Amino acid sequence: MTKEELHIALHSGRLSKADVDMLVDKLILQPTMVGALLNEIQIEEKEGTYNASWTFRHLIEKKLDYILPYFDDFTEMLENLKSEATIRAMACVCEMVCVAYFKKKDPAFQKNVTDEHLEKIMTACFDWLISDMNMAPKVFSMTSLYYLGQKFDWVYPELRQVLEDTYATGTTGYQNRAKKTLDKLAQIGH
Repeated sequence: MTKEELHIALHSGRLSKADVDMLVDKLILQPTMVGALLNEIQIEEKEGTYNASWTFRHLIEKKLDYILPYFDDFTEMLENLKSEATIRAMACVCEMVCVAYFKKKDPAFQKNVTDEHLEKIMTACFDWLISDMNMAPKVFSMTSLYYLGQKFDWVYPELRQVLEDTYATGTTGYQNRAKKTLDKLAQIGH
């Protein structure tokens, strides 16, 4: 698949789950196309579509390490995202990265993901958590922030405060994840 073929596939109308799966199957064979896919996310961000971000999320879910050569680009674009659909997909990817780095202690992630990268993820996640958007990115963000607090101790008091302030107005799913996160924070003395 070429960059042009990828562009055409992503801009040929709304992709179904089956279309995304077929595209991911092709991209799995071409890890160097991740950079082109990230560029497509930035193009779509201006257009208000989300085929590229949805495809990216599903590709990274299958091959998380494919993100590593492009991690600078990935973390740089987080602060500029505006589309809720794109943010949802990127928040999910941030959560996957944090799980790999902190919970699974994946050596490839611990070696290649810098404190600067983690700080960019942290900033984006706090922004998404306190924004007025849908709950899914917030849920992914609170999990990422919980893990990030293992490295940046100032995160836990801030995360606790945000969750306590927003708990009552959240959806049932948000409240469930917030309660679990607050319980985890209490267990470790925060």
